[in-house]
Amino acid sequence: MYFNCVVSVPDVPGKITFKKKGGSTYVLLETDRVYLPERQYSEARRVVIGKLITTDSSSMYPNEKFEAQFPDVVLAEVLPESERSDTLHIGSYLIIRKVMDEYKITSLLRKWMGKDAGLFMDLVSYLLVEEDNAAQHYRRYAREHPLFTDGMHICDDAKISRFFKEIDQNQIHGFLNDWNRSRDRKQRIYLSYDSTNKNCQAGDIELIEFGKAKDDKSRPIFNIAVAFDKTNKIPLFYEEYPGSIPDVAELKYAVNAVMDYGYSKIGFILDRGYFSEENIRYMDDNGYSFVMMVKGKKALVSSLVESRMKTFESDHHFLIRPYMTYGITVSHQLFENDKEVRYFHIFYNNTLSCNERNSLEWEIEKQVKLLEMHQGEPFPNHEIYDKRFKLHFNKDGTLLFAEKRYDVIQRELDLCGYYCIVTSEKMTAEKALLLYKGRDTSEKLFAISKTFTGSKSERIHSEESLKGKLFVEFVTLIVRNRIYNLEKEAMQRKTNQLEKISVPETFDYMEELEITRRGNGKYRLSHALTARQKKILAEFGISEDDVKQAAHDLGNQLPTHKDLDMIPTERDKEVE
Repeated sequence: MYFNCVVSVPDVPGKITFKKKGGSTYVLLETDRVYLPERQYSEARRVVIGKLITTDSSSMYPNEKFEAQFPDVVLAEVLPESERSDTLHIGSYLIIRKVMDEYKITSLLRKWMGKDAGLFMDLVSYLLVEEDNAAQHYRRYAREHPLFTDGMHICDDAKISRFFKEIDQNQIHGFLNDWNRSRDRKQRIYLSYDSTNKNCQAGDIELIEFGKAKDDKSRPIFNIAVAFDKTNKIPLFYEEYPGSIPDVAELKYAVNAVMDYGYSKIGFILDRGYFSEENIRYMDDNGYSFVMMVKGKKALVSSLVESRMKTFESDHHFLIRPYMTYGITVSHQLFENDKEVRYFHIFYNNTLSCNERNSLEWEIEKQVKLLEMHQGEPFPNHEIYDKRFKLHFNKDGTLLFAEKRYDVIQRELDLCGYYCIVTSEKMTAEKALLLYKGRDTSEKLFAISKTFTGSKSERIHSEESLKGKLFVEFVTLIVRNRIYNLEKEAMQRKTNQLEKISVPETFDYMEELEITRRGNGKYRLSHALTARQKKILAEFGISEDDVKQAAHDLGNQLPTHKDLDMIPTERDKEVE
């Protein structure tokens, strides 16, 4: 019998032949050659594995013998016309395809994912448009959108689950190696490196452990870190590691990865979670510079701030206008026996000072009330209050009263509004602040990775599936980040009067660009483009004529009544 699906004619040089019979063209595969001594030559043994859709087609309807000869090919069912929506949303598909072609992601995926590249791109599109990572909802999305999968076949959630599990480390590493090889690795770039954690509904996965979650839900987690090229606004690579490993211990592996990918002129932009003498020395030893936020309550930092207080906070010579912040730079060693001179950039912001003072005063007030409530009672675990209060206890251990340590509280209030960034290279306070603030992009990238794909939790139950799903999500981040940057650049140029628009809003407008099935079964463009759609598409280099051509091509790729009638049945006789 022939299956109700379409596959490409196998690319097996010298093994495929065709035979016409009764208006149909059958595809035959050579499975063996038998030597005939009496005739002194070898004779091919062939089986029919399918039937061409049309006489000049490269696609065919497979049969059971095809499935036996090519077990790795997934046979996806062709949807009956009634199951595919009469209206397909093509706008999002067009801009996603454009970005993937521009970044050569399409060719990289075809190289490393082979026949599954189309499904990979469809899952990227699904994550972007639907902001969901649950495989069971993919079928609804697929029936309402054009697909990258060959023949626009729709896969069920079981196939998608197998797909995640079958992605191997060679494919992931191969893609990442090629992706980074295509970058200019001799260019001087600043690399923002940050990590986050995700909950996971998992079975036996080594990565999943209880750790210090940023959004603690008392569930096991794993960590994922992303290296982001701030200079060129491109995610470069990612790493996953067990949930119990703290951020500070992971930086060495990031430095090693940067070296392995061949980047020679890198400056790391890091938050305070990566601060340690060991990490600083490791970056020094490997010739990489850094821009790092340091904790303001550290003794060295607070003493440097106090030594410069009231020398720059209202002097406009030190104003950094983009952030309405005042900053100065002083040189100092970072730790004892530090062989290098570091540059401490001390900043003061009046708005930040007001906010921090207000928060601090409310925090102290809460502590005062709590201490008053426990007067005359035993008060264990009081150590956290010892810094700001001198506690007096009765002989039996009950709390008598608490005295504020006014000098300590005053010092905390005086330090409100100040913060410090340390750099290994000499630069101005303004440059240091602009570089560090640029890391907002990578922080937003992490926020996005937890929300726009529905990926705050990974709904998988094997380590192989987790690694495959993270790979798809990383590629999705690359595409989404490019869309975000194109919109941001358009807004800054203001050449087309396109007001500020978010990525989800972009997809909302693009989803309104549709093709509809006509009476002859063919899909055609539903209506002319709106002014807003034209402006959005223009930012991606897509013209109205491009849309019309794409709509025509997509309409011709989808099956019509006639095509569905041509699907072979069991009554088709195979040709031997």
